[in-house]
Amino acid sequence: MRIDLHTHSTVSDGTEPPARVLAAAAEAGLDVVALTDHDTTAGWAEAADAVPVTGVALVRGTEVSALVGGVSVHLLSYLQDPEHPALATLIARTREARQHRGREIVERLAVDYPITWADVAAVQQPGTVVGRPHIADALVVLGVVPDRSAAFDGLLAGRSRYYVPYYAPEAVDVVQAIRAAGGVPVFAHPGADGRGRVVPDRVIEDLVEAGLAGLEVDHRDHDAAQRARLGELARRLGVLATGSSDYHGAGKPNRLGENLTAPEVLGRIESEGRTPVVRA
Repeated sequence: MRIDLHTHSTVSDGTEPPARVLAAAAEAGLDVVALTDHDTTAGWAEAADAVPVTGVALVRGTEVSALVGGVSVHLLSYLQDPEHPALATLIARTREARQHRGREIVERLAVDYPITWADVAAVQQPGTVVGRPHIADALVVLGVVPDRSAAFDGLLAGRSRYYVPYYAPEAVDVVQAIRAAGGVPVFAHPGADGRGRVVPDRVIEDLVEAGLAGLEVDHRDHDAAQRARLGELARRLGVLATGSSDYHGAGKPNRLGENLTAPEVLGRIESEGRTPVVRA
């Protein structure tokens, strides 16, 4: 069984609609895929409707923004109740903060480049959670940069003078909210130093005490040494080790199925989650 537990659609910063993500998963030979758009569950229904057509089982999830001591981190929530107020409230506040932050980034860029908020809106799907990838796409359309990667390497990088931080809840609070909502929390790409500072092991230990269920060990942003370290840490802490693509369609080079999760790990996630896996 081939299982990929981290993908994105146009509901957040992917380039393909949820149904197309399921179709692409089928084309890639996957049996199970998780849709984990940033801070939203808006793509769940469309993805679930595609399960009978594609034959690919769906793990409904969300990639939730969080902070640890000022360091931005992401926590994957699997099979949670999307209506539970503990998590829904945190996510709604983060989405609002993303919107304000996006507007401020565009205002800063507009001083030096020909970009407006309307340009960003033109590359988004209705109801999409705003993120830097959408601003990057607008910059590409305007001819300011050649592609998303160039935008993130320069104008939209964390060190750029156009960069704007945004509110996100503390990671311990997110883990507890995911558990309260019946979800299964897994730390996304915890060793990805290209995204900023990497949190130390003691922080991960604190998150495990709060209810963290696993670590995303096999990810393209982890080299062999990071995978070995995180795999050993997961074993020591007695938590799950997952693998996934972090697929974004054409938005990133990540390919569906390039890293996989073991069937027994999915079984554990399913046994702990409140929302069932959608199967054909």
